[in-house]
Formats: sequence, structure tokens, C-alpha cells
Amino acid sequence: MKIAKGVAMLDLKVEVLGNSQILNPTLIWDEETAVLIDTGTPGTLEQIRSAMHAEGVPFEKLKAIILTHQDFDHIGSLPDILRETNGDIEVYAHLKDKPYIEGKLPLMKVNLDSLAWQLESLPEEECLKVVSYLLDNLPKGNVNKVLAGGEELPFCGGISVIFTPGHISLYLKESKTLVAGDSMYSVNGKLIGIHQPSTPDMVTARCSLKKYLEYDIESVLCYHGGYCNENVSDQLRDLVEKS
Repeated sequence: MKIAKGVAMLDLKVEVLGNSQILNPTLIWDEETAVLIDTGTPGTLEQIRSAMHAEGVPFEKLKAIILTHQDFDHIGSLPDILRETNGDIEVYAHLKDKPYIEGKLPLMKVNLDSLAWQLESLPEEECLKVVSYLLDNLPKGNVNKVLAGGEELPFCGGISVIFTPGHISLYLKESKTLVAGDSMYSVNGKLIGIHQPSTPDMVTARCSLKKYLEYDIESVLCYHGGYCNENVSDQLRDLVEKS
């Protein structure tokens, strides 16, 4: 789904822990370069390739990946993309996420406690099997560009990196679009706010939302829930006030 010149939201249909979901990575591009923000779950490479083709962007144009954080459903197809491009691609991530993405530390949310809300319908024995499988098959890949927040990336008219602890968000300057990752989610074009079951530190997460009020945001792309473009500034202010 193209939302502005050189900006598209991809719809990846995936199975996550037995549940059908749609994930929404973001693709941005100009005449020279394409950049993918987040990579879906393992096995979504061909969906990504097809979605890029549908937007008229050849997969070979992909020169950079930006990862908003180290969750399984955001870094899942990173290894496949790196293999497909012979590693000739820059991978950006927050410096605190780097060891998790590279496999030096286990992913934060791949444990029984953090997955409990997604596995609540399964017996404990089945839950343990799922977690064990994930631990044995964690996606990983090299991060060669680390971010701390506050950087201005030169891609496609400029990208401001916003650090919201445990996460980065990206402000696309030309289209005035916020790529929010998992910092909040949306339903039918309405920003709902922070997803509490999957957020370990709600206090910090609520404070992080205030940072968005510093930007002139006309639309928001949520990884879970997709595109919002109606009265975005008002919606963001309401979320901050309610938090």
C-alpha cells in the first residue's frame, strides 16, 4: 500500500505462535536506494519481494535494513535477506539491540513468561515446546550500523531516529510519517496506544509517547494495525494525556 511518494506499507500475512496476523514493515525508496524497516517473521522473504515488486521496486535495489527492535517478528527474515543479497546490505539497529540481533544474547521476549499472553490457550507442556523451538531457531544477522537515537539518516529525503527506550521509531521527513514500530498499535485507523501485554516497562513506554509531540506528524505506520492518517496530532495528544 503506497501512502506517499517513495513510501509504502507492506502487508505480510503470517502465523505467529498459531495465530494469523498481518505485520506491516515499511518500504521507502528513491531513484537510487530502497530501505526496508523491519523484516517480518522467518519465511516472509518471498512476500517481501513480491510486495516490493508490486510497488515497482526491484528487490536488488534494497541497500539497507533498519530494525526498530530485536523482537522475533521484526528480525525474522533478516538472515534470509542477508543470504539473498550476499551480505551486501547495511543493517541498522539500536546499539542495545545489537547483541540480541547478532545472537550473542537470547531475544528478550522468547521465554515462557513474556509469551504467556500469546500462549494462554495451550497447556504448559505445549508452551514449553514452543519456547524451546524458538530458542533453538532464533534468527540472527550482523548489525554493522548502530544507532543511539537522535541521528539523521540520509535515505530518501531524510530520516530522524527517535529513541523510545527498548525501541526506535523513525520520522520520515518528506512525507511527515512516523514509523512507530511497536511503540503503539492501531485498529481501523485509530491509534490505540501501547500494547500492555507485550510491554515490560509501561512507565517508560508512556513517557516515550511524549517525544512524538515534538514532530509534525501527518500519518503513522504501526507494525501491528497499519496506517493512520486522520487527526493524527490530536490522537497523539489524547494518548499522552490518557497515559
